Amino acid sequence: MDQLGDAARESGRLPRSYLLWLAGILVSLAGNSVFYFALGWAASEHGGMVAGLTLSAITLPRVLLLLIGGAVSDRVSARRILITGDAAMLAFSLVLAAVAYHLGAPPALLITAGIAVGVVDAFYLPASGSMPRRLVEKEQLPRALSLRQIGGQVVNMGGGPLGGVLVGLAGLPGAALVNAVTFALTLAVLVVVRPRHHVSATEPSSFLKDAVDGVRVSFSHPVLRPGLCLTGAAAGLLLPVFPLLLPLLARQEEWGAGAAGLVIGAQGIGMVAVTAVVVRRGPLGRPGLLSASGLMAAGLGVLALALAPDVATATAAAVVTGVGNGVFSAHIAPLILIATPDSHLSRVQAVLVLVQSLALLLMNNLLGTLADLEGPTVVTAACATLLVGTGLLGLTSCPLCTDRTGPCPRSEPEDGAEA
Repeated sequence: MDQLGDAARESGRLPRSYLLWLAGILVSLAGNSVFYFALGWAASEHGGMVAGLTLSAITLPRVLLLLIGGAVSDRVSARRILITGDAAMLAFSLVLAAVAYHLGAPPALLITAGIAVGVVDAFYLPASGSMPRRLVEKEQLPRALSLRQIGGQVVNMGGGPLGGVLVGLAGLPGAALVNAVTFALTLAVLVVVRPRHHVSATEPSSFLKDAVDGVRVSFSHPVLRPGLCLTGAAAGLLLPVFPLLLPLLARQEEWGAGAAGLVIGAQGIGMVAVTAVVVRRGPLGRPGLLSASGLMAAGLGVLALALAPDVATATAAAVVTGVGNGVFSAHIAPLILIATPDSHLSRVQAVLVLVQSLALLLMNNLLGTLADLEGPTVVTAACATLLVGTGLLGLTSCPLCTDRTGPCPRSEPEDGAEA
């Protein structure tokens, strides 16, 4: 390991290579936010069916190919997969901009664009999720991932308004060109940044076998199994609360759109506050114990939100939910990444994304239907109860709650990494 890397680790600073990679990822995320808005806006012009098909065109190939994408990344090298993905999307975005400029945005073009994005995401997301482990020491992962989370939240908050302005000025071709620029910048960063920690390639076998082995390792590992279960519960029961159930609660209580926006913002403030503390001070304790406890706290906040008699109480409940969600998110992600065997980094990340995607896809539809039948208050309270119960179950897992962040063994650089 180089002297600069050792000095950075001893001082608690994150490596410059990670900060540079993170800047590139956030630039790419900003471009994606603008592009997704433009794609959805263009599809909505053709009606709800085309809009739904366009979104499904992104989601379906992503879900179907995620496990294969993780296996390929572990076999080939995460960095090479990211470079290939950025190069492919740079070329595709330029072609899309040219075609959309001349032909407009017919449904076939929008659905094709969605499929391309979904296929690339299936390979890109597992590789990207494994990169922090390849760039920083294990004890630095909570701070590194919390910084990434804060950056992602800021980008997502600004992506929608920026996309609206850009689409109004230049339409889908302009958004595709902006996306191409961000992919070019990210590609340049990836060419410069090289992983600090070598991860041995898997034994030659079929990619399907490797993908199945990733699932086996994920759900047989004593820490990964409960960690993934907690993550699935959070994705299915917590993530839909504010975008789906809160608007229904606000309409039921006649709070108005402004009040609903205030409550959503309060949840974000609570979450960012916790992750900022983790960025500054590092993990707040045992990651598994805090993950389960954070999920319980978020569940209690959701219950208070369901029973809130006014906007002020709902806002306070949203802050509590955000704090609980922040504690959970800031500790569960590094816990899973640290517990993952070196040989399965991308495959476990693929399983993680798949668990989140399937839980969210299923519960969004189920909770929306139940809210129509039973009312949003009952459904929100049910989500809260299940969240608290899941957190309590997490506390009963000895491997999860006694696991500690361990030091990262010294290792050789990958692909010509810093020595």
